[in-house]
Amino acid sequence: MGIFSRDEDEHFPGIRKVGFARYRELLEANWKAFMIVGFYTLVFFIPFVGGMVYAILSKSLLIALAAGVIGGAIAGPGLACMYDLILRRMRNDLSDWWFCWKKAFRQNWRAAILPGIVQCAFTGMIVFAGALMLWGASKPSLGTLALMLFGSLILIMIITVWWAQLVLFSQKTLITLKNSLFFAIFHFWRMLGMAAMRTAWWLIMFLFLPWTGFVVPFLGIWYILFLSLSMIYRALDKDFRVEEQIREAFPGTLPEEEYIP
Repeated sequence: MGIFSRDEDEHFPGIRKVGFARYRELLEANWKAFMIVGFYTLVFFIPFVGGMVYAILSKSLLIALAAGVIGGAIAGPGLACMYDLILRRMRNDLSDWWFCWKKAFRQNWRAAILPGIVQCAFTGMIVFAGALMLWGASKPSLGTLALMLFGSLILIMIITVWWAQLVLFSQKTLITLKNSLFFAIFHFWRMLGMAAMRTAWWLIMFLFLPWTGFVVPFLGIWYILFLSLSMIYRALDKDFRVEEQIREAFPGTLPEEEYIP
């Protein structure tokens, strides 16, 4: 389809591509690094996934909750490294991926434990309930499904901005949470579209198991995060002055670029 071809790779100093051209540029340049770090991230998720499989097979809500808490505490630091690398590439930081991974892990592993627990505990409850309803004798009502969908969308909207701030700034958790809420409100439709896309992605992955299990090691974690952050990065950069603050703190590390449609 031409996504990885090099027939349109012109780059003009001071100008940054937008839309599909920017998506293609970043994907062509970084997909190998994204895939490697995505695989590392999956390794951190093994305790959570293993715990959830056992919880579903044993139909134990307590085990599902424990898997979310313990597995989330382990998965959080790995997920923070994935966010860090993607955001670095989006601001044209071309540092070696292994250097970025080690630095991100060292700086963020403590702060990543809480959002890891929040995300995995909630996800675990949704997956556990969904599995029981899917394979159970009685089917859920539309109201129950709507409530689960609504909760998933809200969580994704908030947690995505939470993770982005976690790897970009050093600030208190309450400030991060407040910023995430306000960002989700002020950019509601963009965030809702992003959350709906991520929900649909993981719903497809869940419903078409075990076949999608072969896709997850290659695309499962990094690709959907890359798409999600691509949708909101310009708003993040504008509202939080991401690149401007980096240029002020570390002169010469990032080029001055203007977005030209």
